[in-house]
Amino acid sequence: MLMVGTVSVAALAAVGMSMQFMMIVNVFMTLFVVGGNALISRFIGQGRKKRASALLFSLVLLAITLAAFVSVGGYFGAYHFYAWMGATPAVVEQGGTYFKILSLGIIVIFLDTLLYNALSAAGDTKSSLYIKLTSSVLNACMNYVLIFGHFGFPVLGIAGAAIATVLAYSFNNVAYYILIKKLNSKLDFLPIIRIKDIKRVLKVGYAAAIDRGVSSVSFLFFVSIITAYGTAELAGYQVGLRVEGIAFMPGFGFAIASMALVGQNIGAKDFDKAYNMGIISGRIAYTFMGSVGLIMILFPEYLVHFFTKDALTIAVASKYLILVGLAQIPLAIMFVYSASLRGAGATKTTLKVNLISLWLFRLLPSYIAYKMGYGVIVIFAIMNLETLIKGCIYWYIYSKREWLHTKV
Repeated sequence: MLMVGTVSVAALAAVGMSMQFMMIVNVFMTLFVVGGNALISRFIGQGRKKRASALLFSLVLLAITLAAFVSVGGYFGAYHFYAWMGATPAVVEQGGTYFKILSLGIIVIFLDTLLYNALSAAGDTKSSLYIKLTSSVLNACMNYVLIFGHFGFPVLGIAGAAIATVLAYSFNNVAYYILIKKLNSKLDFLPIIRIKDIKRVLKVGYAAAIDRGVSSVSFLFFVSIITAYGTAELAGYQVGLRVEGIAFMPGFGFAIASMALVGQNIGAKDFDKAYNMGIISGRIAYTFMGSVGLIMILFPEYLVHFFTKDALTIAVASKYLILVGLAQIPLAIMFVYSASLRGAGATKTTLKVNLISLWLFRLLPSYIAYKMGYGVIVIFAIMNLETLIKGCIYWYIYSKREWLHTKV
């Protein structure tokens, strides 16, 4: 985003919008990742490594099959996606180029997500850390070379950013394979297909996939409302999201930890410990995210300035950061507690909460506010109010403990 931001505001907005389309792609990944995570963590908690390894092999085959279909759809529909969202012709052109290339790498993206989550469910997050650190450096270097055309390479602009991303994911796949096959990891690829376990994965995963699908479509509608305000407002929102990602990451990290530890302890029949793992993870997450949120409130312009020099984009993104900085603690609670419920297999519960909250408290009020002529800042305020409400709902559900006894 930093490098693309120097190309043009349209390129910046295009890459940002692509993440909304990737949320739709994530629906298909959720189908096997969430159920696989819940089941693998339970098998590990029960000390059944071979059963977990056989399931991982089956999920790899399933991921490759689904990715092939998604890749074709993404490649041929790239330009149409941006046009449907109401983007300007410049954003459509830049975004279509970017997403078309990204679609060719859907298979390596699917496998990367599967292997990352499988190892996390088994309790191994350190290996993924080293792999991701290495690929991030590799990705940044390739961005520099391919976007700007250094060291004899042609100037590819936004296309170079897409190529660099696909290559980085490809590196991750090779690294994960070496880790699992050669370095005695907590999992293996055991070439046994158990239809019963695949059905169990899909039984948990379908509700999570619908949940992710509802969320993705909801966010697309939300972004389309922001897009209607103009390219600068859209770019400001996307830049704000990237800066907010600094706070997101600890939340995601402890959400993954909670999902794995809750699933493992439920597998071991230690329900009190499973419950407490979510509580501890939540406390650490909202401490981290609340602290970063305070920085976003105090220094928004400074943080945004790294991404763009456009004055209007900086103004919009800065106001966005001030508002979301206030919502980081309920957002952390939402991250960790919803992940804990998914780790227990209670995906139908998270589906209901997200469906009601997003449409009733975010999308409908935002659309009404837009039609009434309110500015984009009001839309951001509504978004953060919905986050607060959702965080409170998850806190209430989590404290009741009924989700601990979900059957998988």
